[in-house]
Amino acid sequence: MSTFFSEVTPELKLFIENQKIFFVATAAKEGRINLSPKGQDSFRVINKNKVVWLNLTGSGNETAAHLLKNDRMTIMFCAFEGKPLILRLYGSAKTYHKRESKFNEYINLFPRIAGTRQIVEMQVETVQTSCGYAVPFMDFKEERNQLNAWAEKQGEERLNNYRKEKNSKSIDGFDTGLLDSE
Repeated sequence: MSTFFSEVTPELKLFIENQKIFFVATAAKEGRINLSPKGQDSFRVINKNKVVWLNLTGSGNETAAHLLKNDRMTIMFCAFEGKPLILRLYGSAKTYHKRESKFNEYINLFPRIAGTRQIVEMQVETVQTSCGYAVPFMDFKEERNQLNAWAEKQGEERLNNYRKEKNSKSIDGFDTGLLDSE
């Protein structure tokens, strides 16, 4: 039931643009596998083989740490309404921080969101679709505002201190690159 593509087709791009949530999976050679849900207006298809997403300050920074050790990434979208579909993007990724020119190249593609931490760029090598027949129907109610409100309340200085304490190492003790050359 799976179909493989070498690129994000226009139809699949439209599907991606209509999704409210996506999931990101990464893993270093050792340690834990990370699988994180992502939301908000934080994902862009740049071209048929490149996507970027806005990474916000959170309780950890596993993706960045894993990508420094192993640049493989999988991103998954599921249709929770309409026609059933699961879409996976497989490829290699890199994290860009505010101090890097690539971050500044991409940041204007996104709305201003408090707590913006990094931008992740993925070179899409393979696209896979599958049926999604077992994915339940779920109605989207609204975005959660707690993370944005928390980040706004912190202000940049307190956010930087939080990132130093909570986001500079992964749960397995791997460096995230967040504090390099600051």
